[in-house]
Amino acid sequence: MNENRHTILVVDDHPLFRKGVIQLLALEPRFEVVGEAGDFASAVRLAKEKEPDLTLLDLNLKGSGGLEILAALKEEDPSQRVVMLTVSDAPEDLMAAIRAGADGYLLKDTEPEELLERVRGALEGRTVISDALTAALADALRDEARGVRRDVRDLTDRELAVLRCVAGGQSNKVIARNLSITEGTVKVHVKHLLKKLGFRSRVEAAVWASEQGLRSAVA
Repeated sequence: MNENRHTILVVDDHPLFRKGVIQLLALEPRFEVVGEAGDFASAVRLAKEKEPDLTLLDLNLKGSGGLEILAALKEEDPSQRVVMLTVSDAPEDLMAAIRAGADGYLLKDTEPEELLERVRGALEGRTVISDALTAALADALRDEARGVRRDVRDLTDRELAVLRCVAGGQSNKVIARNLSITEGTVKVHVKHLLKKLGFRSRVEAAVWASEQGLRSAVA
């Protein structure tokens, strides 16, 4: 396959919507949809067979929820990128998906051009969340933080530098290049800073760090 092309798996139990998403993705020459699924078994099987660069996953599927599929995909390969594409703008659904390892959370009423842009961002390693939900996520983290001690002074200089890059939406590859370290080292630093700050996901850390004004200016 051409290295400039990105493979995508679409998982949704509504065939009409699924086909619409696939047609939209076809407008981007660099995107290649390598499979579509409407249930747990098919989604997990295709993800394992096709090893897509990105899976777009509905939150609510008949028979098994999107979170169950998300957990299975992440258990198989924690590094694979999965973005939820859903109608639910409920903060509790957003937080549940992020904590289960989702790399993004987009609403189905997103404008087509914006959805394509967000998919591009996700494929580049950035965290993608619908603008309408960013404030909700920040509020949820702020409410949760009451009584929880989080202090960047607990981080090493290198961990803080990595956190700034994460807040800036940079992928591990970009962070490694900017800090002149390996991607493996970046992953270790991310794991340590999440533990020290008490976060369960990279997305939570990114939103919190941005709220603290820690976003890196380097892209």
